[in-house]
Amino acid sequence: MNAQLYLRRSMLALGVAGLLAGGVCAQSSDPTPQQQDIRSDKKDIRQDKKDLTKDRSDRNADQRDINKDRRDLNKDRVDRNKDQRDINKDKRELRKDDAKYGVNSAQAQADRKDLHSDRVDRNKDQRDINKDKRDLRADRKDRNADQRDINTDKRDLHKDRRDLRHDRHGK
Repeated sequence: MNAQLYLRRSMLALGVAGLLAGGVCAQSSDPTPQQQDIRSDKKDIRQDKKDLTKDRSDRNADQRDINKDRRDLNKDRVDRNKDQRDINKDKRELRKDDAKYGVNSAQAQADRKDLHSDRVDRNKDQRDINKDKRDLRADRKDRNADQRDINTDKRDLHKDRRDLRHDRHGK
């Protein structure tokens, strides 16, 4: 009887162990999609980090372009203002020479020539200013677009990390 009791108990224990092992095997097929989710979330996080790095470098390059264009713009404005002062000076001299020597005198003709060249220089500087303003506007537009991309990538990264946490802990 003792042997029978021992045999029954061991068979019962073996049956329970078999049921537990079967339950574990059944559950092991379920985490496979979960593991795939975790793997894809990690891949998404890596991609988001790469995108962030690229967008940040683009934004920084655009900011450097903006700074350069602002310096160029300021230099062109200084040149234009200097040329405008030269124009004003030449106009005063022309009026004096017209009054003193006459309209067709050599001094008046030289002043008219100087006045013309100063106006040409001023107009060239103004065209440079306009071009620099366009460049500045385009660079600011690019920088702002890059910043929007950065913000989007940061949101994506945050969501992917949250998904990964959810997949790992089931919360």
